[in-house]
Amino acid sequence: MASVRRQIPLRVSLMWAKFSTSGFQKGFGGGCYSQNASISSDQSVGKLLEEEHVVDVGLVDSNNEVAKIREKFDLAKKRFLKIPDALEKMPKTNPKGIYVNKNLRLDSIQVYGFDYDYTLAHYSSSLQNLIYDMAKQHLVNELKYPDGCLASKYDQSFPVRGLYYDKIKGCLLKLDFFGSIEPDGCYFGRRKLCRKEIEELYGTRHIGRDQARELVGLMDFFCFSEVCLIADIVQYFVDAKLEFDASYVYQDVRRAIQHVHRSGLVHRGILADPDKYLVKNGQLLSFLKMLRENGKKLFLLTNSPYYFVDGGMRYMLEDSLGGDSWRELFEVVIAKANKPDFYTSEHPFRCYDIKKDNLAFHKVDKFLPDKVYYHGCLKSFLQITKWNGPEVIYFGDHLFSDLRGPSKAGWRTAAIIHELEHEIKIQNEDGYRFAQAKFHIIQELLGKLHSTVSSKYTCDPCKSLLGELNEERQNARRTMRNMFNESFGATFLTDTGQESAFAYHIHQYADVYTSKPENFMFYQPEAWLHVPYDIKIMPHHLKFRLLEPETGRSGKRAPKTLVKTDPCEALK
Repeated sequence: MASVRRQIPLRVSLMWAKFSTSGFQKGFGGGCYSQNASISSDQSVGKLLEEEHVVDVGLVDSNNEVAKIREKFDLAKKRFLKIPDALEKMPKTNPKGIYVNKNLRLDSIQVYGFDYDYTLAHYSSSLQNLIYDMAKQHLVNELKYPDGCLASKYDQSFPVRGLYYDKIKGCLLKLDFFGSIEPDGCYFGRRKLCRKEIEELYGTRHIGRDQARELVGLMDFFCFSEVCLIADIVQYFVDAKLEFDASYVYQDVRRAIQHVHRSGLVHRGILADPDKYLVKNGQLLSFLKMLRENGKKLFLLTNSPYYFVDGGMRYMLEDSLGGDSWRELFEVVIAKANKPDFYTSEHPFRCYDIKKDNLAFHKVDKFLPDKVYYHGCLKSFLQITKWNGPEVIYFGDHLFSDLRGPSKAGWRTAAIIHELEHEIKIQNEDGYRFAQAKFHIIQELLGKLHSTVSSKYTCDPCKSLLGELNEERQNARRTMRNMFNESFGATFLTDTGQESAFAYHIHQYADVYTSKPENFMFYQPEAWLHVPYDIKIMPHHLKFRLLEPETGRSGKRAPKTLVKTDPCEALK
């Protein structure tokens, strides 16, 4: 498990969508996932509702503006009834798709590199319980935390990936793309803080540069147990009325989690009961063989020790491998690489003797078949292999220790985000898309109301309309949020429809991202993966555009239609 943490700079935009019963394409596709199944900015609610013959009062004063928006809101509520019919023809996002932040030509990729944990290896949810319990016992037995801490249990409904911990104030935070605290995403221990408490602690929801220095990101898949343990320890101290320093809690929990990994406790625990913790994956072998058959070179670069990787690979692939060794699939196997230092250090490679379990003393100036290597650095790796820059793509789950170094070195990068598949399936549900449609319609009307009516204008019709719009928006937002994690909502989105800080880091360090490496099997080896031309932030967020009506031979204009924007559809 990597130890790198990072602060954030951020940005985003939000759009609106009209739902029609015509003009949709069916099936799965790329597109974009935010709460913005959306169209271009010049297609406002006003234009869309012109088709319904809304009368333009023609006056610009506040009374008339409120009346027009009220009329559009009443019309929108009638249109809500038609949304379920439109959803039947509305395109869905492919849960197993590859989503593109930077254009990638697969025919130019000659070398495929892989991390092991949560990239090649698939784990069950039981692993987080194991890590949590082992780290909790280390806190009590070795770091002398109170015995009462042993009573807590891992709660899989609490954490999500991409949170931040404030080492000064002791809060777990979910931040948006701009670095602002999500109103429902701030916890002190296991208690959610309200907006007033957030403002009292931070002065504003936006995290400034000085405050950001005290935040640590919890970004990899192993962080689930870490997040839960931090929250439970803080809550124990609060309930027991014991004074504590929030930074000590983080440091101690971090030390305990690292001990569980570095001591080999979790590795031995997994191998002792692989049926409980590892998921067999014959499709992975098919993908690796497909790459080899297409003349690609493969390498494995992991921080885990060789015995752990070997035991896991043999278990996961034994039903498909027959008598062959999994190492035959790879040109180079490097274990205990010490990423992210691997990318910047000048540590030498050491040849590892599998039978004797020791390191050789001779200099490594070439990689031999069926050998295993430890440690090393990127500089020596490139000198030995002669594999350079954009012909190499590296797959990993940790945005900082796995992907930041390769991206700076000129390699192409692929982020493996396992929860992506689950969250896209939720977004494809009719209940989510119905709430999403309502959310964007209401959001647009609220924006129009705030931009055209003076803040000093407090007539009863205005206050009534504002209250109704806010209530409708809150209901839609609550419906969408409750379909994801109970405590923090969606991984990639905040409740306000902004992309999360985690989404920002994916956008920054991953050229492409998907839920599993083997999803590449669904694409041709020579495919060109393009960024959707109308992309805003994350390309797995559905997008739509409104086609302008055409004039037929009869001289009549056809109705406007809504279609999905998906330049990569031909690749599927």
